[in-house]
Amino acid sequence: MNASIQTTSPSGSGPAGLPFLSIPPDCGGSIPDDAACRALWDKYGMLDNVRAHSLRVAGIAQALAERAVARGLPVNVAAVRASAMLHDIAKTYTIRHGGSHAQLGASWVVAETRNRAIAQGVMLHVCWPWDITPETACCLPIFVIYADKRVRHDCCVTLQERFEDLLVRYGRNERAREDIRLAHRQGQIMETALSAQLGWDLHAHTFDSGRLV
Repeated sequence: MNASIQTTSPSGSGPAGLPFLSIPPDCGGSIPDDAACRALWDKYGMLDNVRAHSLRVAGIAQALAERAVARGLPVNVAAVRASAMLHDIAKTYTIRHGGSHAQLGASWVVAETRNRAIAQGVMLHVCWPWDITPETACCLPIFVIYADKRVRHDCCVTLQERFEDLLVRYGRNERAREDIRLAHRQGQIMETALSAQLGWDLHAHTFDSGRLV
């Protein structure tokens, strides 16, 4: 986990001169429904706990996407849900064999669906390397990233609770702990930007039948 957090970008590019990502609502290929996503879970041997986590992330990402559509934004809800369902498709493999589950998962999703937008959501769900503003926050990858940051195992929790858990489980050294703290700060920026654009107080939202905590 290695994030470079920025709130402004006067140069018009992200860290290391990266151009801003432009993701239209549809990037070709197919959009797998839940049954097709579950078939891919089976094909790639996804563990049951990872399936439960992915299903919860998909529910939150879908809720964000539906809210964006209701506010007139050009978001493909089905693509958002599919990307969230598949964001950890390679998690089981990398637990056993090592490697980046985001990179490997994205390559599998491209091979299976030919849909680059869905694959981008998988590729970027660990770290977003560009600025985050209300104007740019409502896109497929950020819906998936934020939803993932709000789910501990298969329960919706606050960002603080999620990252406290990550520090316990993955904060093996100071470099790892600093990466987790950077990701937490990015999550807070993301939450603020999405809340402004969607008109929701996401910090207080449980995504359980619309209830707020």
